Amino acid sequence: MSELSEVPELPEPIPSRLHWLNSLPPDEASRVFTSCCGSRKWADAMVRARPFADFHAAVRKADETFDTLTEADWKEAFAAHPKIGETQGHGEKQSQRWSQQEQSAAAVSSSEISRRLQQRNEEYYSRFGYIFIICATGKPVEEILASLQERMKNDPVTELRIAASEQRKITQLRLQKLMMI
Repeated sequence: MSELSEVPELPEPIPSRLHWLNSLPPDEASRVFTSCCGSRKWADAMVRARPFADFHAAVRKADETFDTLTEADWKEAFAAHPKIGETQGHGEKQSQRWSQQEQSAAAVSSSEISRRLQQRNEEYYSRFGYIFIICATGKPVEEILASLQERMKNDPVTELRIAASEQRKITQLRLQKLMMI
């Protein structure tokens, strides 16, 4: 089920960015799409779907493609993210910059909050086998920590679906950002 309405609205995309995205060679386009979502299956499907008629067609295809991902694809996408509060990024440089922006509240947290985030991140990973995923954009660090603690109570199946939903939001937001650069 699509959750496009939960992604913050950004200004209208720059038309030349759509032309740029549509005209990239496949390898470069794959790298660019991977910065939005670390799933190779998702990125490859987006490359094959080009050219997009407009930005909204790209967003619709991104969402439709996300619906086809498997548990392994989701976990591959999760692995492209740094842990919440972590300063070292993973993946493509653009993805690293976006992660730093998205987690800016966690990066400036107190040492006590940082310690608790690190501890909870480790507990989460031990329990579920992947890092805690949340669309952190605009969320204060206390809200992120509270969500992490609350989601620790979920069973593995429920939590995987919630994490995938958060990954979908991140992917949609990053696709919007990609069109604004």
